[in-house]
Amino acid sequence: MKKKLIQYSDGYLNRVPILQFILVTLLFPLWGAAASLNEILITQFKVVFELSDFATAFVQSAFYGGYFLIAIPAATVIKKTSYRVAIIIGLLLYIIGCYLFFPASNMATYGMFLVAIFGIAIGLSFLETSANTYATMLGPKESATRRINLSQLFNPIGNIVGIILGKYFVFTDGASLESQLAGMTPAEAEVFSQEMLQRTLVPYQFILIILLVVLLMFLFVKFPKTKPETSKNVKNKVNLGETLKYLSKNNPFKKGILAQFIYMALQTTVWSFTIRLALEINPNINERFASNFMIYSFVAFFVGRLIANVLMTKFKPTFVLTIYGIIGVAALTYTAFVPNMTAVYGAIFVSVLFGPCWPTIYGRTLETVDDKYRETAGAILVMAIIGGAVGPVVQGFFSDMFGSLQLSFIIPMLFFLYLAIYFLSENKNDSHVKEESKIA
Repeated sequence: MKKKLIQYSDGYLNRVPILQFILVTLLFPLWGAAASLNEILITQFKVVFELSDFATAFVQSAFYGGYFLIAIPAATVIKKTSYRVAIIIGLLLYIIGCYLFFPASNMATYGMFLVAIFGIAIGLSFLETSANTYATMLGPKESATRRINLSQLFNPIGNIVGIILGKYFVFTDGASLESQLAGMTPAEAEVFSQEMLQRTLVPYQFILIILLVVLLMFLFVKFPKTKPETSKNVKNKVNLGETLKYLSKNNPFKKGILAQFIYMALQTTVWSFTIRLALEINPNINERFASNFMIYSFVAFFVGRLIANVLMTKFKPTFVLTIYGIIGVAALTYTAFVPNMTAVYGAIFVSVLFGPCWPTIYGRTLETVDDKYRETAGAILVMAIIGGAVGPVVQGFFSDMFGSLQLSFIIPMLFFLYLAIYFLSENKNDSHVKEESKIA
């Protein structure tokens, strides 16, 4: 007989409600698909709008900038209502963002596409701010980090679906876009570019259908609130100012925020420019073929999460991620300096190492926060995703400056070096805590 679902005073549950946890986990591939389509758009827009690497990176700036700006408002909504309400709002805003691709594809301006991408990101900020924390709350506290790792396991499935949609519905067969445009008159090139921009609409039409189905599920299924019981104790009620003051003095939390920022900068730089790296090293391939390398990257990302989930049952997560960081630095150094197609496989391999980073940093950092500050702390952790807006711009700037996209992969290598040092420090801290508990 199934145990009755009980919510404890800290908001956690005595067991995992399976249906609700599955539905929350279904949200993770939804933002994965949107994020991976950015890699397609960056490649498409560079040629169609004749952009520099620095300018193409503003696709990611619009996307992750939306996350950054809306995370605190999303947390406020969660605080005043529930995780479920915030998720429903997020789905609605995601739907509106997808619809903005219709006028964007007709207006055919880079700015309007950035507006549509920003609109999607606003919805995704609501979804991630709520779903990441909600996944940790839907069950016992001691298994919170394992739950978010399990939910995050489905994120790369969305990444893969997004890239496949882009490969077959945005890119075409034949020579690369740059090669095709080079042989056209200005009038022919304008017509061709318009046709290419119309193709960007198709993946978002598929996503819209899925979003409507998921929205209906969240409207009709009952969800537990999983929020700490603060209404009976007025002293436990805190405002935003008090929360920010508390978090500003919480050093482990601040270290986690910076690590999450750097991780997002790392992940987004590598993924933003992998297709372009392949095209630069081998000009004889086209965008549709080069997009296969991103499919391989997301498969590697998925496999990496599976491997990490097994390893972290046998070893400390911080130890596993320290080793991952060291290997990642070596792989990205190879990618930056080896002048042949094996460098692309170095970038693909790095995705194996990305898998456990975000959920582990998120779960560990949230554990350093008192229960009554959790919603806002979770939102600020999501705000650290702004690293994804900054990293590609930095790499794009250095790519233009060096005149070599490949050499600019030094930038994500430095990001991974920082994470290796962070996880090494956290691993030492864990060891000290363990030794102190033995002595006590």
